[in-house]
Amino acid sequence: MAYPFAKIFLGSFIRLYMRKTTGIENIPKNKAYIVAPNHSSYADDLIAPYTMIAYGKKKLHIFVNSRFYKNFFLIKLLDHFGCIRVDVSKDVKDEEKRKKTNEKAFKIALEGLKNGDILIIFPEGGRSQNGKLKKAKTGIAKAALAAKVPVLPMGIKGSYEIMPKGAKLPKFKKADIIIGKPMYFDKYYGKEKDYKTLETVTTLIMKEIAKLTNQDYNY
Repeated sequence: MAYPFAKIFLGSFIRLYMRKTTGIENIPKNKAYIVAPNHSSYADDLIAPYTMIAYGKKKLHIFVNSRFYKNFFLIKLLDHFGCIRVDVSKDVKDEEKRKKTNEKAFKIALEGLKNGDILIIFPEGGRSQNGKLKKAKTGIAKAALAAKVPVLPMGIKGSYEIMPKGAKLPKFKKADIIIGKPMYFDKYYGKEKDYKTLETVTTLIMKEIAKLTNQDYNY
C-alpha cells in the first residue's frame, strides 16, 4: 500500500471534509497518468492527493510552490509525498531563477511519469478567488503531450465553502469528488511546443472539469 501513514492517519482527518467520491472505476490501472483537479480552496491541496493515495495506489507527485520549502520538517513531509518545488512569479522575481527551477521541476515530473507514477497538476495554477473556474495555464497540456500519458479530470465540488483563499481556518463543510474518464490526446503528440495546440488541449481538459463540477468554461 502506497503511503500507509497518509492513508490511515492523515486520511482520518481529511475524510471529515469529504462526503462522496464517485468515478473510482475510471482510474487507469497499470499506467502513468496526470490528474487534473479544479482548484478553489486550500482544502483541494489535501483532498486531491489523498483521493489518489486512497484509490490510485501508486506513487504520486504534485507541484508545490517553493515558498513552502522553508521549514525543515515541512520539507521532509513534502519530499516524502513526492512533491516537486516550482517557483511562482509573485514570490520569485528573478526570471532566470524561476526558469531554471521550473525546467528542473518539469524534467522531474516527466521522469516520474516515465516510471509509471501519478502526477497531479491543478490546471488553473493558483486558487480561484470566488469558487468559479478561472482560465487555466497550458502546463498540464505540455506535460501530457511530452509524456504521452492520459489526463484524468477530477471535479471537486464544495471545497470553496470549506476554506476559500484567504481563510485562516476551515469550516466544517464537506466536498464531493467526481473522477471523470481518462482523456487521451494521441493525435496531438509531438506538438507540445505548439502554443495553439497546448491551448486546445488545455481547453478540452477544463471543459471536462466544468462538466464534472456543473460549471461553464468559456475562456
